[in-house]
Amino acid sequence: MFENSGENKTSLSELGEFGLIDHLTQHFKIIHSTTIKGIGDDAAVIDFKEEKAVVTTDLLVEGVHFDLAYMPLKHLGYKSVMVNLSDVYAMNAKPKQITVSIAVSSRFPLEALEELYSGIELAAKLYKIDVVGGDTTSSTSGLLISITALGGANEQDIVYRSGAKPNDLLVVTGDLGAAYMGLQVLERENEVFKVNPRSQPDLEPYSYLVERQLKPEARQDIPPLLKALELKPTSMIDISDGLSSEIIHLCKSSKVGANLFEEKIPLDPAVISVCEEFEIDSTTIALSGGEDYELLFTIDQGDYEKIKGNPNFTVIGHMTEENEGMHLVTRANQKIPLIARGWNALGKEEE
Repeated sequence: MFENSGENKTSLSELGEFGLIDHLTQHFKIIHSTTIKGIGDDAAVIDFKEEKAVVTTDLLVEGVHFDLAYMPLKHLGYKSVMVNLSDVYAMNAKPKQITVSIAVSSRFPLEALEELYSGIELAAKLYKIDVVGGDTTSSTSGLLISITALGGANEQDIVYRSGAKPNDLLVVTGDLGAAYMGLQVLERENEVFKVNPRSQPDLEPYSYLVERQLKPEARQDIPPLLKALELKPTSMIDISDGLSSEIIHLCKSSKVGANLFEEKIPLDPAVISVCEEFEIDSTTIALSGGEDYELLFTIDQGDYEKIKGNPNFTVIGHMTEENEGMHLVTRANQKIPLIARGWNALGKEEE
């Protein structure tokens, strides 16, 4: 998508690996006292003192996790950071540092990577994250991005997937399904463009859905909100692979069952409308769509009053004894077994 541009482009070979790293990271500023040494040595030095460190990493591969036909590089950089920060917030922790590694093919000029890193820089600035290291290398098959996030939390505040108990309430933040439907809109318009390159898509009616796909926001507001409410979830996970998959993860880790009520699943009106346009069931999208990066957690029933009426939270079900299984309770009051149909990066391609 770059070689056809008439603009002058700078070959990465002109800078070399270390020159490229220096160029792309020159504007990153250190803001955390826990960052003793960032970029510029053989390794970063982090001092978490009395806190416990939490570490998570994600790898994004062109053609598997993103399509540059409709994913702007600045948005990709931003989203790559969000994917990792969301995992840290799901531990009820605060992210503080990230490392960024990329593998890039020769078709990418320097200006393309500047766009990518401008998105990373924006995410770091808005979420108050230090970029403390990483690596660059060549790739024979497009672009790969690997980001590792480090965070900290007091040991007593950390929330795992394994603490849910029978009768705990199942709670979700925000609304679900918008990111997946945004992807469907983008893929549809991309196919139209392939047939007629002069076609200019009108994405305005789908702006919320497209933004949720291209520029998701991790829920940095939730851990401090929970602390202000004096509420510690019994278990928590972020929603990256679809609601059903994440509920199953909580259930298996905690050795409990669950009842999820279809009528309680929070859906934005735009999701419902576009699902009708695409003739897709909105509940199925919420269950299996993924990439919402909302938080799913459980709380003791005695803590319900702390979240009652709070617009950030929706109670969507409750946990049961393990032998009762995991079910979706439909609007017709029928129980259907929950199945993990979320996105699987290692799944076999359809023949």
